[in-house]
Amino acid sequence: MTLDYRPGGRRRLDHVLDPAYTDDLTGLDDDVLRARRDDAQQEEADLSYTRRLLQGRLDLLEAERAHRSGERPAPGRGAARSDAELAQALSRILADDSRSTRGIGRFLSVEPSRVGEHRREAELAVADVRTSGPAELGDAELADTIAHLRGIESRLSTTRRKVQQVEGRLTEELGRRLRVG
Repeated sequence: MTLDYRPGGRRRLDHVLDPAYTDDLTGLDDDVLRARRDDAQQEEADLSYTRRLLQGRLDLLEAERAHRSGERPAPGRGAARSDAELAQALSRILADDSRSTRGIGRFLSVEPSRVGEHRREAELAVADVRTSGPAELGDAELADTIAHLRGIESRLSTTRRKVQQVEGRLTEELGRRLRVG
């Protein structure tokens, strides 16, 4: 499965990104237009959530890389840490203002729904046991894993921006109708 649009595909993503989805919006009934906008919003929420999962994993891997390079010391490195210490370290990593994986912070009006349905590549990458224990990875394997996840995140972000553009066109048409009456 792929994160990308497939012409003629049956997934919601394929319908939302089909160029015909936003053709002749003025000829659509209000209910159809709202349903299309709602589908685009749901797709954007699902993509956003999946992207954040990838970003969280990247944050953890980047923190490990930074510890190894000496950019940031690894608290308690080499000693077993309690669950509370691990949770505190994770909280610091994910709250770090120097993170490079920040989005534009859009407000989501819907909750993620079928995140795993057609985002198997991202789901598998996040679930990969090797990325759950970055300290166990060699330097080259850590760098390869970071590069691999960055590639997935980049493609996912591109797809998400396209869905946002579709959602914007649909919302704009609904707004135009409200102004005109």
